[in-house]
Amino acid sequence: MKRLLIRWIMLVVVVFWHTASLLAQCPMCKAAAESNLKEGGKHALGLNAGILYLAAAPYLLIGLLGWWWWRKNRHTDKDEVVRES
Repeated sequence: MKRLLIRWIMLVVVVFWHTASLLAQCPMCKAAAESNLKEGGKHALGLNAGILYLAAAPYLLIGLLGWWWWRKNRHTDKDEVVRES
């Protein structure tokens, strides 16, 4: 148990350690995309599509898990009603 706690703490420290350098890339990426659009390029449109794709994945996963949980509990409720009769 203690080893697991130490590993989680180390993971959190590593993630937060690198967060600042990752956030610094956002303005650079935005500037590159804007300059590409001004020059007539279409790379920014692909970047926007990629962002939407990456943002949709967690919502889809959570939605599927919620649907599965709801479906599983719905059948459980029907089974309890049948058992009580």
